[in-house]
Amino acid sequence: MRAPSFWWQSKPTLLARLLSPLGWLYGRITASRMGREGRKADCPVICIGNWTAGGAGKTPVALAIAALLKQHGWHPVFLSRGYGGKLAGPLQVDPTVHGPDDCGDEPLLLARCAPAIIARDRVAGARWAARLGNIIIMDDGLQNPALQKTLSFAVVDGTVGVGNGLCLPAGPLRAPVAAQWPHTDAMIVISHDRTPSHTSKTMPKPVFIGHLQPDPAIADALAGQAVLVVAGIGRPEKVLQTLQHLGAGPCTLRAFADHHPFTRQEIENLIGESLTINARLVTTSKDHVRITACAPDLAEHFTILPVMFVPQNEQALLAFIVKACGLEKGVTADHNSSGDGGGLDPATP
Repeated sequence: MRAPSFWWQSKPTLLARLLSPLGWLYGRITASRMGREGRKADCPVICIGNWTAGGAGKTPVALAIAALLKQHGWHPVFLSRGYGGKLAGPLQVDPTVHGPDDCGDEPLLLARCAPAIIARDRVAGARWAARLGNIIIMDDGLQNPALQKTLSFAVVDGTVGVGNGLCLPAGPLRAPVAAQWPHTDAMIVISHDRTPSHTSKTMPKPVFIGHLQPDPAIADALAGQAVLVVAGIGRPEKVLQTLQHLGAGPCTLRAFADHHPFTRQEIENLIGESLTINARLVTTSKDHVRITACAPDLAEHFTILPVMFVPQNEQALLAFIVKACGLEKGVTADHNSSGDGGGLDPATP
């Protein structure tokens, strides 16, 4: 389902207030669950989560942190639940074998950057991941207590924040912010105007600011072009706003639910509509994965608009990760490959 618009209003609407007793109950159950003690993995675990349901930009952040760690000699491995896929795992994602129906769309994107494990059982997945690398990056899972996190980030969309501040289904929060703070080590705020957020001065924990940067070549090619935007993500409006900011237009949005499983008929209809209004079909990397899986012969009609997370202070972010995960004590670029899940090797990266 698509996130209802009233979630993102600064003040609760009448419907939100009517649903708030259910939200209170949901939030209390989630908060209680988050307090359980988890199992420790054989290597550091970085969780890239968020406080709300829907897309705040976790996957681009996870990819950026993995790339940063790889640049400095570490071997990150992604761990995902595989939301939207039918396979329970644990298994290593192979984009040449698996599709979004098997493991979800996000793990297929993650696997292009580093090994990606999907597992409904996070502990079993972490055990496998520790044999492939020396640091685990969880895409989502902040509210899942099964696995101990060495470092937990909450990714926040700087445009909408936590919406109306209520819990599901009255608002977007999975648990009250006050209940999630103790399990959050730092925030990553995605600021769309690329300016420092006031939250960095008022929050009780570290805040790192960054923005999502579209691929420059594709961005230039879309400037001045009429576009039909196809987006099935947490907040499809974000893609529309990005294209408008790039100078594309007129822009028409066709929004779908997050992780929407496209049908061939839908894809054909979108192609037909783009021809009728003489607009270029543009979609996200996540959506294109699902479109390709459904109709590979039609995927070329869509232009992908890739985005990457760019932190304002990359070195400060890296230093924080290194210190929080104890990496300054030294890990080698050669991970333990003996199959015993023996964790980190003592050496200097």
